[in-house]
Amino acid sequence: MDLSLTVVILFFSPFFLLLSSEACNAVDKEALLHFKHQIISDPSNLLLSWNISSDCCTDWEGVSCDSSKRVVNVSRPGLLSESDFIVDTYMTGTLSPFLGNLSNLQLLDLSDLKELKGLIPPEFGKLSHLTHLFLNSNKLKGSIPMTFKYLFRLEKLYLDDNYLSGGVPASLIGSLTSLSEFGLSGNQLSASIPNTIGKLEMLTKLDIHGNKFSGSIPAGIGELSNLNYLDLSANKLTGSIPHSIGKLSSLVLLYLNQNQISGSIPSSISGLISLQFCRLSENKLTGSLPASIGMLSNIQRLILENNRLTGELPATIGRLATLTDIFFSNNHFSGKIPSSFGNLQNLQTLDLSRNQLSGPIPPQLAKVQRLQYLDLSFNPLGLVSIPKWFAKMKLFRLMLAKTGIEGKLPSWLSSSSISMLDLSSNGLIGKLPHWIGNMTNLSFLNISNNGFYSSIPVEFKNLSLLMDLDLHSNKFTGHMKTIFSKKTQDPLGHFNSIDLSNNMFIGPIDDNVGEIPTMTDIKSLVLSQNPLGGPIPKSFGKLSSLQVLELEGNSLSGKIPIELGDAKELTTILLSKNKLSGTIPENVMNLKKLQNFDVSSNRLSGRIPPHKANIPVSAFKNNPGLCGSPLPPCK
Repeated sequence: MDLSLTVVILFFSPFFLLLSSEACNAVDKEALLHFKHQIISDPSNLLLSWNISSDCCTDWEGVSCDSSKRVVNVSRPGLLSESDFIVDTYMTGTLSPFLGNLSNLQLLDLSDLKELKGLIPPEFGKLSHLTHLFLNSNKLKGSIPMTFKYLFRLEKLYLDDNYLSGGVPASLIGSLTSLSEFGLSGNQLSASIPNTIGKLEMLTKLDIHGNKFSGSIPAGIGELSNLNYLDLSANKLTGSIPHSIGKLSSLVLLYLNQNQISGSIPSSISGLISLQFCRLSENKLTGSLPASIGMLSNIQRLILENNRLTGELPATIGRLATLTDIFFSNNHFSGKIPSSFGNLQNLQTLDLSRNQLSGPIPPQLAKVQRLQYLDLSFNPLGLVSIPKWFAKMKLFRLMLAKTGIEGKLPSWLSSSSISMLDLSSNGLIGKLPHWIGNMTNLSFLNISNNGFYSSIPVEFKNLSLLMDLDLHSNKFTGHMKTIFSKKTQDPLGHFNSIDLSNNMFIGPIDDNVGEIPTMTDIKSLVLSQNPLGGPIPKSFGKLSSLQVLELEGNSLSGKIPIELGDAKELTTILLSKNKLSGTIPENVMNLKKLQNFDVSSNRLSGRIPPHKANIPVSAFKNNPGLCGSPLPPCK
C-alpha cells in the first residue's frame, strides 16, 4: 500500500481520532510536569498521578480541562477534604514559571502546602483568564509581582501567611477591578495602603492584618460600597479614621486594632448600619464616643479597650439591642454608667475596668439577665458594699478590684454560681467565712490586698474546681495544708497558680506537697514573706509544670534540695532573705529555662556553680561563705 495512503487512512481512523480528542494540550502538560519537577517532597503523593504517559485532562488528580482540552483548573491544596475527615499535608519545592503558560487557567489553588518557597514567578501575570488564585499558607518570599496588574479577571486573591515583603504598588491595586476577595494577612508587607484601593468596587473582603503597613487609612476606602469584611489590624497605621468610613453601609466586620491610629472616632460611624463586629482596641484614639454610635442597630461586639478615649459613656448605647459584648477597658471614660445599659437584653460581657467611672452602679443592670461577665475593676466607684441586687444576676465572672468595697464579704455570694471572683485591693476585713466552701463553681479567686485575718476554714477543701488562688497581702494565719490538699474534679480543679505571700501563714511546708494531687499541674507558687520556717520540701522537684517558685523572706532553713533541679520548667527561683545553708546545687543553677535566680541574704557557702543564665551579683550577696563568679574568686 502507498505510504501516503496509509497515513491518510490512519489519520481518519476512529482510534486516531480518539487519541487526538483526549490528549490534553502539550504546552499545558509541559507546564504542569515542570512544576512537578520542582517539587522535591510530596509525602501524600498529591502529584503521583501526574505522569508523562497519561492524559492530564482525564487522569491527573486536581486537574480539569475545558472542551478544547485546555487546562482550566489546578487544585492541589495541603488541606484536603476526603469523605468524613480532612487530610493535612505539605509539599516542598518552588513555583515553576512554566505555570504562566497555562493560558486558559481560571483557578490555581496551591494553598496550605506549608513548604512552597522562593518567589512568585512574574510569569503568572500572563494568566489572563485567571479568576481564583490561592497561594496562602506557604513560605513564599519577595514582592508581589507587578505583572499581577494584568490579571484583569481575578476575583479572589489569597497570598496570606507567607513571607512576602515590599509595598503594594498603587498601579497594581487599581488594576484588579474584578477583585471581590483580597487576602494579604500574615506577611511582612510595608509602605502605605494606596488610595487606588477605592477603585476595587467589587471588593467584599479585604484582609491585610499582621503586616507592617504604615501611613494613614486612605479616604478612598469609603468607595468600597460592597465591602462587608475589613481587617487592617496589627499593622503600623497612623493618622485618624477617615470620615468616609461611614459610607460602608454593607460592612459587617471592622478590625483596626493594634495600630497607632489617633484622633477621635468619627460621628459618621452611624452609617455602618450592617456592622456586627467592631474592634478598634490597642490604638491611640482620643476624644469622646459619638452619640451616633447608638445607630449601629446590628452591632454585637464593640471592642474599644486600650485607647485614650474620654468623656461620658453615651446613653444611646442602650439602644443597641443586639449587643452581646462591650470591652471599654483601659481608657479615660468618666461620669456614671448610663442606666440605659439596663436595656441591653442580649449583653453577656460588660468590661468597663480601668477607667475613671464613678458610682453608684445603676440598679437597672439587674434586668440584663444574660450578663455573665462584669468587670468594673479599677474605677473610683466608691461602692462601700456590693449592691444586694447583684444577687439577682446570673454572673459567671465578677471583677470589682479597687472599687471602694468595705466590710465583710456579703453572704449572698454563698448561693451564687460565680466562677471567677476578683475583689482585690479593697477594704474588706474579717474572717474568711465558712460558707466560702459553698462557692463550688469557683475556678479563680482573688481577694488579695485586703484586711482578711483568720486561718483558712476547713470548708475551703470543697472548692474542687479552683485553679487560681491569690490571697497575698492580707493577715491570714495557720497552716497552708488546707489549701494544698483541697478536692479536685478530675481533670479539673488542679492548681495553676497560688499566691499566699505577705500573710502570717506558719510552717513548716508539708514535705509531700509536691505529691498532693491538686498540686501536680501548678505553674506558679508564691509563698514569700510568711513566718514559715523549716526546710524547702524535696518534693518540689516533682512539680513538672512549675515555672515560678518564690520563697523570699520566710525564715526557711536547711539546704537547697538537689531535687529542685528535677523541676525542668523552672524559670524563676527566688529564695532570698532566709536561713538557708550549704552549697548551691549545680543542677539547680543549670536548669535550661532559668532566667531569674536570687539566693541573697542567706547562710550559703562554697563555690557558685558555673552557669549559663545571666544572673547579677546582687543575687548572691550577703552569703558570707559564697565565692566564685560573679562574686570574688574562691581562695
